[in-house]
Amino acid sequence: ARDGGGGGGTGRARGSRTVSRADAGRYVCRATNKHGTAVRSVVVTVEYEPSIGESGCPARRLWVEGAPAELPCAASGNPLPHVTCNKLGDRQEPPLGSPNVTRAHAGTYQCRATNSHGSALRNVTVAVEYSPAALTLRVLPSANVSRGASFSVECRAEGLPTPTYGWALPPAPNLRFAADNRSVAIAGAAAANRGLYTCTATNRHGHSAGSVLVRVDEGWVVLLASLGSVGAVTAVALAAAGGYYLKSRACKKGEYNVRDAEGSSEAACLHRHHHDRAEVYGIQLTQP
Repeated sequence: ARDGGGGGGTGRARGSRTVSRADAGRYVCRATNKHGTAVRSVVVTVEYEPSIGESGCPARRLWVEGAPAELPCAASGNPLPHVTCNKLGDRQEPPLGSPNVTRAHAGTYQCRATNSHGSALRNVTVAVEYSPAALTLRVLPSANVSRGASFSVECRAEGLPTPTYGWALPPAPNLRFAADNRSVAIAGAAAANRGLYTCTATNRHGHSAGSVLVRVDEGWVVLLASLGSVGAVTAVALAAAGGYYLKSRACKKGEYNVRDAEGSSEAACLHRHHHDRAEVYGIQLTQP
């Protein structure tokens, strides 16, 4: 009989059945006849193949970059199984050989528990959290902006959990932020929009920041104003010259009836008459 289990031993000894892990324990064997009794205790050990459960080896793990790289995975079995975990698809030295967690540790690992009766497998997915890194700032289309043009500043960073974004920038009324706050758009750039644009990416593990200088070029406005002034003067000069040219051409066109007046500075071309479908130009002299 099993020690502490009650009942006679003869009933359990007879027949055959499949051994289970519950059969392990201390058994008391008692032999009896009319001359007396002999007792002997026996310890029974049941060996079995390994198994890996969720309680001893969770299927999902969350690590933090910089912490010790450990992947404990408990298995049951008799004899006690030996457990190894290796990253799937990693042909190089297993990342667990590194003393501290890095982003390279993220991925799926296969844990194998082995003893003399067999083996068991279990996959474990590892995610690695880390502070914001590799922050980049871009000004589109360029950091040199013409007055009145539109531009945007975009901020991106890696990190887990996903970073949130904050800005320090020149105050202006024409700023429009994206829903995720990763970018800011400026329409109709003015002098108030020039300056340093700083983006900060933050999560629960830390933060990272970057800056970019935006210049608003107003030179073309001054140039345009200068060209406008020059153009106005030029237009006036051209108009005067054109008038003189037309007047001089009108005076010289045709034949003069008074040839003595042809070279006179006192002659003026005043009239053009229509006569029998022909144009007759007259020269009128100033009164003496």
